[in-house]
Amino acid sequence: MPYLLRKFGILLFTLWVAVTLNFILPRLVPGNPIGAMIAKYQGRLDPQAVEALTKAYGLDNQGSLISQYFSYLGRLVQGDFGRSITQFPTPVSDIIATAAPWTLGLVGVTTVISFLIGSAFGLYSAWRRGGALADALPPVALFLNSMPYLWFALLLLYLLAFRLSLFPISGNLDPFLTAWTPEWWSSLLRHAMLPALTIIITSAGGWLITMRNNVMNVMGEDYLAFARAKGLSERRILNRYVLRNALLPSFTAFGIALGFVVGGAIATEIVFSYPGLGLYLYNAVVGLDYPLMQAIFLYIALAVLVANFIVDALYAVLDPRVRDGRTA
Repeated sequence: MPYLLRKFGILLFTLWVAVTLNFILPRLVPGNPIGAMIAKYQGRLDPQAVEALTKAYGLDNQGSLISQYFSYLGRLVQGDFGRSITQFPTPVSDIIATAAPWTLGLVGVTTVISFLIGSAFGLYSAWRRGGALADALPPVALFLNSMPYLWFALLLLYLLAFRLSLFPISGNLDPFLTAWTPEWWSSLLRHAMLPALTIIITSAGGWLITMRNNVMNVMGEDYLAFARAKGLSERRILNRYVLRNALLPSFTAFGIALGFVVGGAIATEIVFSYPGLGLYLYNAVVGLDYPLMQAIFLYIALAVLVANFIVDALYAVLDPRVRDGRTA
């Protein structure tokens, strides 16, 4: 319990730092949302519209920096991130609520699948090394993992969508479908197939190499030789000693990967015009939509911190030395 309380305290402190930086950094950037709106409409906004926008963004009576900071914290607690510039007057929280399920559904599921597939093949490659398939897996994994992410997405798009017409070219759903019907699910899966394949194929190789190296390190430990000398079966050695100890180092990277899931796979979502947070983040950067950028960055930071806290909790469950404070 002291271990988890210490980690929770670190989580709260880091979150406060992230929130504070999220408040400070936009104020160091020249200009403000009104200036960006005026530039967007090439100066065609009349003075009344500028005054209305100034009130809408809360820039008419800002007060001191300290009062702005506490006002900012108060709005965060209420989930109020202001209004988007590129999609004015839509609240930023509404945009995130619309985009987040698509990103979590696509990138979250594919990250878990790629981790499971890569780790399983990595375990097989190390445990059965010397076999033709086991020895062929690492070069293939290195090739897939080093393949340019954007290039592979464009290749799939050209071959499977444009040339063969097996999958839709872009978007997330066909129009005019009733939600949750079989046609809706079929359309959702067809649209998600190419982005999902891009993420799984290019990232599974990295998990394979990581898991293979972990298993190879564990197999050199003395306690495995001792386990074999005691006459334990290979299956028991694999499940009880090799897999458990080799999996622990991968959990840290997996937790970080899960945290970044909420940011979306930006390149993939751009190529396939998939309406997730990654695509909205790209549009926010291009359109200088500071409120939306600020909210998505904070959302990513929160997700990474929570994911790391969950991984730390799992570490305490899987490794007794962590609970005892010997490695924490």
